[in-house]
Amino acid sequence: MMRKLLPVLMALIGTGAGVGAGFFFAPAPTQDTATGRQAPQAHDNEALPPAPGSAAMTRDFVRLNNQFVVPIVEDGRIGAMVVLSLSIEVTAGSAQTVYALEPKLRDGFLQVLFDHANRGGFDGAFTNSNSMDVLRRMLAQVAHDLLGPVAHGVLITEIARQDT
Repeated sequence: MMRKLLPVLMALIGTGAGVGAGFFFAPAPTQDTATGRQAPQAHDNEALPPAPGSAAMTRDFVRLNNQFVVPIVEDGRIGAMVVLSLSIEVTAGSAQTVYALEPKLRDGFLQVLFDHANRGGFDGAFTNSNSMDVLRRMLAQVAHDLLGPVAHGVLITEIARQDT
């Protein structure tokens, strides 16, 4: 019984710790004086300056507030957890659009990540360029489907796998 309960308990603790860290480290909301609503505060690294002479002079990189936790199921049990941080490359000034649609984006991204995990995308040398390119393209398609032409790509800024 304990062998079946331990991986589930570890997954819940890991997810809870990730969510707790996300809330703890989330930026304080700011008050929008025009509408009286609270808007998320911009991250320091949200809009990175483009390299001199680059064509992407009108792009922002919007970092999603919380990490994504993906369980890897092996033989009917959780054999590992993959934790990812994502940023979305968007047209300059579109950060609020991303934050407004973040719940739908997270849902779509999680579905892509779960499908990738179920196909074995996080097994073996999961960080090889081919596997990462496939994952980025699938995530970018979700972003484009939800955000439209303001979405230009998805960046995987952090990735880690922890075997149980």
